[in-house]
Amino acid sequence: MVHRAAERRAHCLELLKAGIAAADPATAVTKHLLNRAGRFCLGLNADNSQTRSGDWHRIRVIAFGKAACVMAEATRSTIPSDLLTVPGLIVTTYENARPIEGFEVLAAGHPLPDENGLRAAEIMASSVQRAQKNELVLALISGGGSALLPCPVDGLCLADKITTTQLLLNSGASIHQLNCVRKHLSRLKGGGLAKLSAPADLHAMILSDVLDDDLSVIASGPTVADDTTFAEAIEILQTRQLWNQTPVRVREHLEQGKRGLRDETLKSDAALLHHVSHTLIGSNALSVAAAMKAAQTLGYEAELYHSSLCGEAREVASQLAVNCKQRYHAGLQQPVALIAGGETTVTVTGQGKGGRNQEMTLAFALAMEKLGLKQHWTFLSAGTDGRDGPTDAAGGLVDGQTLTHMRAAGIAPEAALADNDAYTALKASNDLVITGATSTNVADLQILLLHPITE
Repeated sequence: MVHRAAERRAHCLELLKAGIAAADPATAVTKHLLNRAGRFCLGLNADNSQTRSGDWHRIRVIAFGKAACVMAEATRSTIPSDLLTVPGLIVTTYENARPIEGFEVLAAGHPLPDENGLRAAEIMASSVQRAQKNELVLALISGGGSALLPCPVDGLCLADKITTTQLLLNSGASIHQLNCVRKHLSRLKGGGLAKLSAPADLHAMILSDVLDDDLSVIASGPTVADDTTFAEAIEILQTRQLWNQTPVRVREHLEQGKRGLRDETLKSDAALLHHVSHTLIGSNALSVAAAMKAAQTLGYEAELYHSSLCGEAREVASQLAVNCKQRYHAGLQQPVALIAGGETTVTVTGQGKGGRNQEMTLAFALAMEKLGLKQHWTFLSAGTDGRDGPTDAAGGLVDGQTLTHMRAAGIAPEAALADNDAYTALKASNDLVITGATSTNVADLQILLLHPITE
C-alpha cells in the first residue's frame, strides 16, 4: 500500500510537470517570430496562417510578467540583430529575475506591488513613449504583469493602489473584478500602454493566465481596449462592502471618473488600435490537455473535470469530494485521472499562511474524510508559476494519509483550515508541492487520481 501511494503521488507530480512544460514560454514565442521570403513578420494565430509585417526600422522589445525573462531571451535568437533596440526592458518577479544579454532586467513585487515596481513602471512608460513611427514595440506579456507594473494615475500614490488591491484580494474578488478596479487607477493598464506607444506600431505576444483567455484581463490588458467603466469599478467595491475602507483619494478619483472628469480606459473605437495586434501564445487549456495526455500514457482513463474551475476553494473542494463519492458508489472499475484547470479564490478570515491551492487540497482531504473515503485517491492542486499565494510552495498534494500525518505532528487540520493556515498543516504532513519558480504562468492545475477499491 505504501509503495502504491508513493507511485500515485509521483504520477500526480508527473502530470503537473507535463502541464507546466506545455506552457514553455520560449517555444511559444519563437513559434510566432517568422522569417518569410527574407522578411521578418509576426504570426497572429496558432498555425501562423495569419501574419503581420511592416516597414519597421527598429524593434523595441519590452517584457513583463513571471515569464518575462524566458520570453525576452527567446527573441534574441530570432529577431535580426540590426532591428533590435538595445537594451530591451524586462520587468519580472524577484524569484524569476536573472541577467539576460541585451536587456535591462528589473525585479518587482508580486502579488502586491512595491516601490521597485513603481520605478519599473515609470521606466517602461518612458521607454515606450520614445518609440517612433516605423518602429515596432514588441510587448511580451505573461501572468503577474498587472502587479509588477503599478503606475498610478495623477493624484494617487502607490500606497493607495496597494491598499485597494489587498482589500480586493482578501475579499475573494475574482481576477476580473480586481483588474476592473486596477485599470481605472493606472496609466498603463486598460490599454494605457497602447496609448503611450503611439505613433509606433505595437504587437503583444501574450501567455494567458486567465481561464477564458480574455486579453483585456491578462496583466489588466495594457495593450487592448477595455469595456469596463469607472461606474463598474465603484460598484465592485461597494458590492464587496469595501467602499468605506478604500482610500479616500481612490474613491475621489473613481467618482470623478464616473462624472466624466477623468479619462476613461482605452475603448474599442479608438483609432490607434489600427496599429495594435496580438497573438495568444499559450494558455491553461493547453496545459490541461498535456496533463490529460500524460495521464493516458500512464494508463489512466483521463477525464476533463472542468476547464475553468473557479469559486471559493473550500466549496470547490467539497463539490469535488461529493463527485468522488458518487463515482465510487457507482462502482469504479479502472484508474481514473480527473483533470481541471482553473483559479479558485479564498476569502481570508484567519491569520494563517497559505494560498488557494493549498487551501483547496486541505479542504478536499477533510471533505473526503467526512464522506468516509480515506484511501484510493490522490489529489494535487498547484499553480503553474510555482508559487501559491505569499508562500514558497506551488500548492499541495494530499492523499488518505495526509490528515493522519498532520494529527501525529500535533496539527488540528480543521483548525488550520478555519485559520487559513493550510501551509503550516501541509508542511507538517510533508504534503507541500515545491517546484520553485517555473518561468511561466497559466493559472492552476488540479489533478485527482482515483483507483478502484479492489486495488
